[in-house]
Amino acid sequence: MDQWLIGHVRPVVDSVVYSVLGAVVLYVIFRVFARMMPFSISKEIVEDQNVGLGIILGAIILGLSLIISAAIRG
Repeated sequence: MDQWLIGHVRPVVDSVVYSVLGAVVLYVIFRVFARMMPFSISKEIVEDQNVGLGIILGAIILGLSLIISAAIRG
């Protein structure tokens, strides 16, 4: 019973650890990217209603997520 439990709990724990790690890496990269911009991203999206910037940021986040996922999987 213990071997069965260990065999089924380990993949779940690994998934949680890698998910948190991936989310932290994505957050850090996004913050660095936001600091490099010569303008305020939140002001452009919220106040100026810049839909194009929102679409570009969404694409950047998706691309980074795919890269992080591929790096974690190996």
